[in-house]
Amino acid sequence: MDKYDIKKTHRELYSPPSKEFTVVDVPAFRYVVVDGRGDPNTSSAYAQAVEALYGVAYALKFASKRTLGRDFVVAPLEGLWRADDPTVFVKRRKEDWAWTMMISQPDWITDDLVHAAVDNVAKKKENPALAAVRLCTLVEGTCVQILHIGSYDDETPTLDRLHNHYLPANGLTFNGDHHEIYLSDARRTAPAKLRTILRQPVTSDRSRT
Repeated sequence: MDKYDIKKTHRELYSPPSKEFTVVDVPAFRYVVVDGRGDPNTSSAYAQAVEALYGVAYALKFASKRTLGRDFVVAPLEGLWRADDPTVFVKRRKEDWAWTMMISQPDWITDDLVHAAVDNVAKKKENPALAAVRLCTLVEGTCVQILHIGSYDDETPTLDRLHNHYLPANGLTFNGDHHEIYLSDARRTAPAKLRTILRQPVTSDRSRT
């Protein structure tokens, strides 16, 4: 049985260089997602959302293999981050952050499979975030991305370079939420060795005029 792995199938999107920004075209991907707001380090809603997503993702993997004969590697956790004022990311004002946490799914995963997976997980452990899990499609198109190695709190210089130097110098502007892809397990990886893809959907300044 072939095992689908989004990191291998779309290697160019999941293995960017760490020294320079690259421009990529991101197609439509499906995700199980949960929305929330607040500091991810202290918010119980954030912890519950991540726990719910992993529980559902693994339930979907096992159900897909058992009922469809199609297996896949559970994809890394990803997050969309937004705020009315984009400078809160550079300033790390986490209490002002709104987020959508998500895990990518193969295109054969359906709403019915997700609902069944949520029900199965809910029978094993109560988690209020399970009621908010949903399947959605995200289309980002043209994006600028880079691999950040180190603590999440050390992203500020890279984001400053992106927002205030690279984008203006290349006639680009924001066209969607700040996107992070967590390639490392923060529970098992030293902060200095964390590997995180920082991705920003963009559009040409000229297209906005």
